[in-house]
Amino acid sequence: MIVDKFPWLSAIVLFPLIAAFLIPLIPSTKGHRVRWYALGVGVVDFALMCYAFWTHYDPSNHAVQMVEKYTWIPQLGLSWAVSVDGLSMPLVLLAGFVTTLSIFASWQVDIKPRLFYFLMLLLYAAQIGVFVAQDILLLFIMWELELVPVYLLVSIWGGKKRQYAATKFLIYTAAASIFILVAALGLAFAGNNFTFDMVELGTKHYPLALELLLYAGLLVAFGVKLAVFPLHTWLPDAHGEASSPVSMILAGVLLKMGGYGLIRLNLELLPNAHVYFAPFLAILGVVNIVYGAFNSFAQTNMKRRLAYSSVSHMGFVLLGIASFTDLGINGALLQMLSHGLIASVLFFLAGVTYDRTHTMAMNEMGGIAQAMPKVFALFTVGAMASLALPGMSGFASEIAVFVGLATSDIYSASFRALTIFLSAVGVILTPIYLLSMLRQVFFDPGAALNCDISPTC
Repeated sequence: MIVDKFPWLSAIVLFPLIAAFLIPLIPSTKGHRVRWYALGVGVVDFALMCYAFWTHYDPSNHAVQMVEKYTWIPQLGLSWAVSVDGLSMPLVLLAGFVTTLSIFASWQVDIKPRLFYFLMLLLYAAQIGVFVAQDILLLFIMWELELVPVYLLVSIWGGKKRQYAATKFLIYTAAASIFILVAALGLAFAGNNFTFDMVELGTKHYPLALELLLYAGLLVAFGVKLAVFPLHTWLPDAHGEASSPVSMILAGVLLKMGGYGLIRLNLELLPNAHVYFAPFLAILGVVNIVYGAFNSFAQTNMKRRLAYSSVSHMGFVLLGIASFTDLGINGALLQMLSHGLIASVLFFLAGVTYDRTHTMAMNEMGGIAQAMPKVFALFTVGAMASLALPGMSGFASEIAVFVGLATSDIYSASFRALTIFLSAVGVILTPIYLLSMLRQVFFDPGAALNCDISPTC
C-alpha cells in the first residue's frame, strides 16, 4: 500500500459513488430532498477537489502527484492506483464543475427523480475515476462504469427517438472500449514484468509492430468517444434526444475522455507508433474541423447544430496531439477545457430556451431576444467564446494548436502549411454557423412570437 497522508483522490472518487447508493434511504415523495441531496454531494465533492489540489498539488512538479496505491485483486494484478498530474488535474476539476452544474440544471426532472440522481452521481464518480486512474485496468473499469448511466439517462429522460439514440451510443462506445481492454492486456504482458501501472508501462520498450497494432485499436476506442470522423455519428443523435443536463455532460466531459485517452495512452505509452500515426491524426483533425463546421451550418435543430460544432472543435484537439510539440499538446488540453465549459453553458441555455418555447427548431424560435434578454446575453457571450474571439479561451487554444503544428519538426513545410490553411477554413465557418444560429433563434420572426414567453409557456 502506498499513500501520502489522507487519500484525497480516493475520497473524491468514492464520495459520490457511496452517496449514490444512499439515495434510496432518503425520504422524499416528490424528489425535492433528493435534488438538494444530489446537488449538495456535487458541491461538496467539487469543494474537496479544489481544496485538495490547492493544498497538495505542486504545479511546478511535472511528475504524477498525490499517488495512492492499494492492492485490490492480487490474483489479477489489479490495484486501486490513482494519481494526478498536469494533464489529469484540470480535467478532474472540469468534470466536477460541469457535472455539478448539470445537476443544478436538472431541477425540473420529475420522472423517477431518485433513479435520475442516482445515475448522475454514479456518472460523476466514473468520470473522475477515468481521469485519476493510474492503473490501466482500473481506467477500463471506470470507462465501462460510465456507459450504463449515460445509456439510461438518454433512454429514459430523452426525446421521442431516445431509445434509438441511447442504443446507438451504447453499441458504439461498448464495442470500441473492447480495444482498451485488449491494449491493457497487451501492454501488461509485454516484456518481463507484468503490470497494469501506467507509470511502469511508460518505461517499457515494445516491438514496433505491437505498438502500431495497439495504437490503432486505442485510436478507434478513443476516437469514438472524441467523436472523430467517421466514428462520430452517435453524437448528434445523442445530443438531439438527450435532456439538456445530460447533453451538458456529453459535450463538457465525455468527449474530453477521448482526448485524454489519446494523450495518456497513445502518446505517452506508444510514442514510436505515434510518430507514424501523427500525419493521419492531423488529416483526421482537418476533416473534423471542416466537416463538422459544414454539417453544423446545415442543421435546423439547435442542439444538433451545437453537436456538430463540438465535432468541429474536437478537430483542434486532434491537431494539437498530432503536432507532437509541447505547445500543441498544451493547446489541445486548453481546447478541451475551453470547449468543456463553453459547450456545457450553451447546452444549458439551449435547455432553458426549450423549456420556454417547447421547440428545438430554430426557425420556430425567432424573435425571443426581447422576451429573454438574459438568455440572449449569455448565449451571445458563449457563442463569441466558441468562435474563438480574441481575448477568450477558444482563441488562445486554437492559436497554441496552430503554432505548435507550425513549429513541429516531424512534418514537411508544405504539409504544415496545407493543414493549417484547410483548418482555417473551419475557423472561418465557425462564426458563420454560430452567428446564423443567434440570428435565427433570437431575432428572426418565428412561431415563438405568437407565444407568451414565460416560465409556463
